[in-house]
Order: sequence, then structure tokens, then C-alpha cells
Amino acid sequence: MSKIEMKTPLVEMDGDEMTRILWKMIKEELLLPYIDLKTEYYDLGLEKRNETDDQITIDSAEATKRLGVAVKCATITPNAARMDEYHLKQMWKSPNGTIRAALDGTVFRAPIIVKGIEPCVRNWEKPITLARHAYGDVYKNTEIKVPGAGKAELVFTDENGNETRELIHDFKGSGIIQGIHNTDASITSFAKACFNYALDTKQDLWFATKDTISKKYDHNFKDIFGEIFDKEYKAKFDEAGITYFYTLIDDAVARVMKAKGGFIWACKNYDGDVMSDMVSSAFGSLAMMTSVLVSPSGVYEYEAAHGTVQRHYYKHLKGEETSTNSVATIFAWTGALRKRGELDGIKELMEFADKLEKATIATIESGRMTKDLALITSMKDVTVLNSADFIKEIRNTLEAM
Repeated sequence: MSKIEMKTPLVEMDGDEMTRILWKMIKEELLLPYIDLKTEYYDLGLEKRNETDDQITIDSAEATKRLGVAVKCATITPNAARMDEYHLKQMWKSPNGTIRAALDGTVFRAPIIVKGIEPCVRNWEKPITLARHAYGDVYKNTEIKVPGAGKAELVFTDENGNETRELIHDFKGSGIIQGIHNTDASITSFAKACFNYALDTKQDLWFATKDTISKKYDHNFKDIFGEIFDKEYKAKFDEAGITYFYTLIDDAVARVMKAKGGFIWACKNYDGDVMSDMVSSAFGSLAMMTSVLVSPSGVYEYEAAHGTVQRHYYKHLKGEETSTNSVATIFAWTGALRKRGELDGIKELMEFADKLEKATIATIESGRMTKDLALITSMKDVTVLNSADFIKEIRNTLEAM
């Protein structure tokens, strides 16, 4: 069988620990036999990031801007323990955070629906896609521990030296202060990414903040979304038969629990962090989530939504068998290949991505799965496979298709 030809390379960002092992298996078993795979390779493993002073992460983001589509393996964000373990020069920042900032992107995450893995919320029938703003708020905060009585003020000094002041609190004793910020440019990019993704996927879009309490900060998000929608997207949404809906975050939570799914839920940075974990957990597993970073300029970076599976990696190093779920990593590859095929007009590449996803789901629905899914499935007498055998079973299913 002749392999599917690619025109433009993908940016390939390799990663760490057990997901790096799975990455190699997926390429060898599920991709290279069928595709003349063209990638521009960047090793984002922690050792290489340390060796290059993290320049390789910046280079991979710039390559993504140039080539338009990237696929990323899970990577370590180091803490103090990792500093010692990997003999790091410094505690390097999250590669995801660096790439998101460089691409000015919004993260869209959605559960992979499989029969036999039922959501905890019984009325959820379709996936709920979580759109998370990936800049600012508490993730770019400044904090002060207040030692005792005194006055705290919020001060802005413009470029001409003029000051604007607002009293935060008159402290009678010790306490804490936190300052957060965002920019209109980043919020605008977030809004446009959400509206474009809704049109691409033909899904309704919900957006929620707490503007009744935060009358300037959160209200600014609401206003920018509303102005952009009315000016640039309302007619397009009407034509596509989809809707844009704004509500308060607490109302959105209540509505989501009673909804059937099948929509995009856009959240500010912290809300999106928390709610995406809630949605993924309620649907089954972080290992059964797609994740794509979309920039307003139309650049896409696909990744697994979970970490590097450290515990399984240490077992693997000891020669012990692991049963690690590779579905999210497989779907990162299929998402990137499908988008590459779409942008380059390669129908065969898009069809292959669809078939590989169907083969992955069909393998699980036939009762062959990794241990994490076997623990939560409603199916009886399932076969628990190790990491390598699960990927090989998917190949067998794909061959049969």
C-alpha cells in the first residue's frame, strides 16, 4: 500500500516521561506505516530545554507560527523536586504557558465520547467543549503579604506620569493583597478565537463571567465579547444556525449541569482551569480529552490534556509492565493531521485521521482497553491491555477497517 503524501510538515514537539514512550509507539505503529510523515522536530524534553536555556520551546512556537499546525507531547513543568532530579539551571516555566503566550492562543478541550464510559451527569449526551482564556488573571498575579496595619491602594501611572488611585483596604492588622490584570488585546484575541472555533465546529457558544460583582474587570470581558460579536460575527452565526449566549458564571454552572451538551463554554483563565477539570472528570478521564490551542491568526497546536504520567514512567524504567492510556495523545496526532490535510487540501490525510480515531474508539467499545478505563466502564468482562498492546490492538482494528 502506498503511503499518504504530505506537502507541508507539522511542527512535532516531543515531550517527557511515559508520554514520550507512548509518542514513539504511536508513530511507529499507527502513523509511519501509512503516512509519509513530514515533521519539523523539536525535543521539548526537560533535559533539552535545560540544555538550550528553554530556547527550543520558543523556537518551536515560532515554527508553529510559520507552518500553521503543531502536535505536542505532554511535558514536565519543573518544581523544586524536578530541579534536583534533572540538575536544572533554573526552574523553567511551563512550555504550554510559553507557547500559549507566543501564539496568543485560546485552549479548547472536549471529551472523547465512548460507549460504556458514561458521564457522571446523566443528561449529558454530547461533548461539552471548554474554551479557556490562556492569559492573565491569577496566573500573572502580584501578591503582597501585609505584616500589619496600613493602607493598601491600587495605583496606575500613565506614560505622562499621571496617577489614578483606588483604595483597596484600610488594614487594622495583618493580611494579604493580590493584584491581577489583563489586556484588551488579549481579551479580543480570546473572543475572536472562540467565535471562529464555534463557526468551524458549528456549535453554540456560551460565555460567562461575574460582571455583577466585578463591574469593571469582568464587565470588560463581557463588553468586548458583545461588541465583537455584534460587529463581526452575528450575521455569520445566524447564517450557520448557531447562537452566542452570555450569562453569569454561577448561572452557567447550573445550566451546564442540566444541559445535554453539544456546545462551547468559554471561560476566563481560572474558571476555565477549574471547569475543564470538572467537565473532563465528569465525562470519565483526562486521558479521554482532546485539546487544541487556536490563535486568532489561524494557527493550531494539538496536545494531550494530561501530564507526563510520571508514576508509570518510573515503573517502565524498572522494566515493569504499564497500562497507560494513549488515547488523548493519539487524538492530538489525528487532530493535527486532519488540520494539515484541510489546510493543504489532502483529502486522504483527513480521512486517515478520521479512520484512526474511529479505530481507537472501536477498540475500546469492543472491550479492549487500558486499566484506567476498565475501572470506570459499564462493560462486563473487558480485556485489560498493557501500553504497547493497546496501541497494537488499535492498529489491528485500523487494518480491519
